[in-house]
Amino acid sequence: MTSGGDHGVRSLRLDRRALRAESQRVGWWRRLVRARLDLALAAAARPAPLGEDVAFQLPLDVTLGVPRMGELERLLPDLQPSDMPAIDRLRALDEQLAQYEQGVTEALARTTDRLISRLADHPACAGDVVATPPVRR
Repeated sequence: MTSGGDHGVRSLRLDRRALRAESQRVGWWRRLVRARLDLALAAAARPAPLGEDVAFQLPLDVTLGVPRMGELERLLPDLQPSDMPAIDRLRALDEQLAQYEQGVTEALARTTDRLISRLADHPACAGDVVATPPVRR
């Protein structure tokens, strides 16, 4: 049978593992939403062509290597004026994800603090966390 301290440490470790995984997932979703927002903004604003303003300042081989505007524009989604609310929805979703991410981060910090406190109160529960250093020969 395990002591209450040992059970608490195990539980806190599992909580931390789950919270770290959730933090990674929400970070992944935020990166996707922000990338989609970047694409939507680029489609709406249509960046200027590359190379036109610096053609004579660049070596010829560099100038010849610039992608054509048509190639670049094919990467951008076709955004119609009626799609502009999509940008607002993406911004709102990013804000919602940011708030959730902050909550997950705070919960992870609290759980970590509780784990540290529990380990300080019950050092025998540290188990494999505190390993003896290897012996040098």
